[in-house]
Amino acid sequence: MKKRSVYVLQESRSVAEELADSLREYDFEIAGASCDGLTAIAEIEKTEPEYLITGVISFTLDGLEVIKRLKAAKNKIKIIVVSAITREEVIQRAMDLGAEYYMVKPIDKSVLADRLNELGDKVTGKTFRNDEKRSPNIDEKISKIFISVGIPPHIKGYVYLREGVKMAIDKPQIINNITKQLYPGIGEKYSTSASKVERAIRHAIEVAWNRGRIESINSVFGVRAYVGSEKPTNGEFIALVADKMILEGA
Repeated sequence: MKKRSVYVLQESRSVAEELADSLREYDFEIAGASCDGLTAIAEIEKTEPEYLITGVISFTLDGLEVIKRLKAAKNKIKIIVVSAITREEVIQRAMDLGAEYYMVKPIDKSVLADRLNELGDKVTGKTFRNDEKRSPNIDEKISKIFISVGIPPHIKGYVYLREGVKMAIDKPQIINNITKQLYPGIGEKYSTSASKVERAIRHAIEVAWNRGRIESINSVFGVRAYVGSEKPTNGEFIALVADKMILEGA
């Protein structure tokens, strides 16, 4: 079976090569590793890798401009941003330009490998659970909602919430069994306990609401669902996002 090909663009050559070496351990082929945006675009056009892992900071062109130019050229490469930058406007810009994921350093290399494989399996037709029923951009759509309502992607609850929403899209009835099925299911996937999943999701929701962006939250869902300091339960929030996705044809 042909190895999946990855190009790595980071803020320095040493960081790019270190990340590339770690991905080789997960059986990926490295098409190139660079700290220069123009070099990266030229080499990507020549080698046609399946994935790009880019930072935000790089020479000649930053990572965001690289994404913009690749997408403008209709390049089909799948892009994951790996950066220490946590500013919401930067994360939102990366997602708007076409990044599939935004991962905040320090990252778990095994999780990065999982994300790459998930993206590749969607393209090749392989599936996880009932992914064949979902839009190929479901992760991106959910991520945009989370960022819009103020849930930062670098906290654990962000990933757990996204998984919970996908589970609720596949099996809406799981919301009625959130403690016995949804939390344990997420915990099993991420090798953690159901109680830690519950607490992390609660923290993520509280972070969003404590930022006082209720109007933004209500505008995302198209209804005045919440007022003042009122917060949804974990299950209510997951159901709200899942319902929005289903109505939009996810």
